[in-house]
Amino acid sequence: MEIEPSIKKFVDTHAHLHMNQFKHDFENVLSRTKNLLFVLNVSTNLDDIEPTIQIAKRLPNIYAAIGIHPHDSKETAEQGKKYLDYIESKATHLNKVIAIGEIGLDYCRNISPVDVQKKVFAEQIALAQELGLPIILHIRDAYEDAYDIVKAFHSGNLQGIVHSFSSDESWAKKFVKLGFKIGIGGPVTYPKNEMLRNVVKIIGKENIVTETDCPYLPPQPFRGKRNEPVYVSYVYDELIKLLGTSVLEAIWKNVQEVFKIDLSDEIE
Repeated sequence: MEIEPSIKKFVDTHAHLHMNQFKHDFENVLSRTKNLLFVLNVSTNLDDIEPTIQIAKRLPNIYAAIGIHPHDSKETAEQGKKYLDYIESKATHLNKVIAIGEIGLDYCRNISPVDVQKKVFAEQIALAQELGLPIILHIRDAYEDAYDIVKAFHSGNLQGIVHSFSSDESWAKKFVKLGFKIGIGGPVTYPKNEMLRNVVKIIGKENIVTETDCPYLPPQPFRGKRNEPVYVSYVYDELIKLLGTSVLEAIWKNVQEVFKIDLSDEIE
């Protein structure tokens, strides 16, 4: 695929490049991914933490977030606090780990029991605070409980992203008030998703970041196909329609604010 020049200013704050959907053409995907300004590769369980980190080490524009997805909470909790020790041991500058995630609550299928999800979620927030790292939140059908847990830990220095935001403007405003950015991906391009476009317009460019959640949630032109980081360009196209061209600089500023990184020369 042809790479447009402006893509060098685009960011993808949520990718899963270590997943099996990329194994057949990984090098080609990585070659395209290097054209983006910033990519955060995100783990979901203990087994994929190391692959997540190794991919982040492949390119200077890729970083890592490591943590336990709510679906994997039950298996992880059975290890006691050992899993936290492992995450902490990997969360180093050398490993390019700049966030804890994705963590949170998922009541859609309750693959892990709710009480276990809450326990593992809270433990990882506490670890993130201890390490001074932001968190990447996964919330599905659980906004009230997730908000209550995050708020209980909130002390003015807890930041992060509500990944793949899927609720209304009232919940968006609540998390923004806690200091979180709202992750906007492919679903904002779906014709019937007027609610998410309204959220974007209401909270504004200063409170959003872009993502893909690849290989999942591709933008409208690729519905039913595998997503990848460069497809974040379609998210930007939609956001520019909603908020104007200044959204590029605003989103990069938001990413720098959350992750405390400085590549300011790259956005000029």
